[in-house]
Amino acid sequence: MLIGVPKEIKNHEYRIGLTPAGARELIAHGHQVIVQRDGGKAIGLTDDQYAKAGAEIVDTAQEIFARADMIIKVKEPQPVECAMLRPGQLLYTYLHLAPDPEQTAALVKSGCTAIAYETVTDRKGGLPLLAPMSEVAGRMSIQAGAHALEKAQGGSGVLLGGVPGVKPAEVLVIGGGVVGINAARMAMGLNAHVTILDRSLDRLKYLDEVYGHQLTTIYSTHDAIEERLPYTDLVIGAVLIPGAAAPKLVSREQLKLMRPGSVLVDVAIDQGGCFETSKATTHQNPTYEVDGIIHYCVANMPGGVARTSTFALTNATLPYAIQLANKGARAMLDDEHLLNGLNVHAGKITYKAVADDLGYEYVPARQALV
Repeated sequence: MLIGVPKEIKNHEYRIGLTPAGARELIAHGHQVIVQRDGGKAIGLTDDQYAKAGAEIVDTAQEIFARADMIIKVKEPQPVECAMLRPGQLLYTYLHLAPDPEQTAALVKSGCTAIAYETVTDRKGGLPLLAPMSEVAGRMSIQAGAHALEKAQGGSGVLLGGVPGVKPAEVLVIGGGVVGINAARMAMGLNAHVTILDRSLDRLKYLDEVYGHQLTTIYSTHDAIEERLPYTDLVIGAVLIPGAAAPKLVSREQLKLMRPGSVLVDVAIDQGGCFETSKATTHQNPTYEVDGIIHYCVANMPGGVARTSTFALTNATLPYAIQLANKGARAMLDDEHLLNGLNVHAGKITYKAVADDLGYEYVPARQALV
């Protein structure tokens, strides 16, 4: 199979869909890899490294989309990229379709087979291709939130960990999954006072057993959130409903409960955001203010640490990429977890949460492929 890796074109997106080592692995399995010139240059992955791995360097994305049987990317295809996709071509990347009707319509129109990293599952019920970026985003959320709290950034001027004689900041993490745990760990490491909310009693028990008195665990309800907002300096939105739009957990009215200069970091923004006042931002202009509250809603947070993110992502995505390269779309019929990643095939929506959120007819993935 001929596999194409274009340069990412989203604002301040420096990741690339495949490392040179990943290219070498695919080539060792008998496949060809073409990489767009300077695709990884910004993070120190040179064309020479890809060439030494056996990949062919091409000048334009147009050539990659025209020639490749499978496209491996990081972020969702932008409109100009969607227009280059064709029937039968495999697209393997993050999609986040539920809050993005324009991209969904473009993929349906293209006739391609689109596999979303964020809905591939594993035997434990996890999301193995989302997990590494969730780990990065969770940890980054505290860095970003701490910076946004600085007075020069519009924040309240609170130091996350405090100092002797001055209490630390209050951090509220909504969601105890991969993002939430990594955010909580970073905040605790900076000596903030951290509360985490989740609706899984098993998860809350686990967190209590691991972190003990360092972490306050609370069962998540609307009341629990509302009761804590007046005292919280930094709120991390870390909820996830796989493939579906995120629920809105903090309303605009509730912003009035918070102290001016407090910060909301919405890690769920790729799925539409979990705060009513959230709107996607970029690394170039990451924050905005609503009713005195600073919002950080960068839609590709891990792109800010693009080198770390690229290696972590390829480690997770490569085994499935090899399956797809070896067998084509048929690989999904042999692996139910990879099959769960199929969101669009031949003009049909094959992921129920996306179909339900956007009003499409749902066609089960296996039925669509057979």
